[in-house]
Amino acid sequence: MGKTTKATVVFLVVFCALVVYLSTRIASHECRVCVTFMGRTICRTGASGTEKAAIESAVTSACSGLASGMTDSIRCENTPPDNVSCTGR
Repeated sequence: MGKTTKATVVFLVVFCALVVYLSTRIASHECRVCVTFMGRTICRTGASGTEKAAIESAVTSACSGLASGMTDSIRCENTPPDNVSCTGR
């Protein structure tokens, strides 16, 4: 194996390890929310670096299953969740 090939392999291993490490470290908060929109309720979980972002992620996920179209999605995402429970990691 040449020097260039070895350097490439080392770089890829270090890069992959860094991506895995950072992706597990970023999500320090996990929240489960339940949203009711147009008579239907769905609960979803979101994770992020802040509690606020985790809640927003979970609401967006829940609304993707409840709303159809851009207007309904915006209205759903502006609806306050019925239930929010968060944990820090």
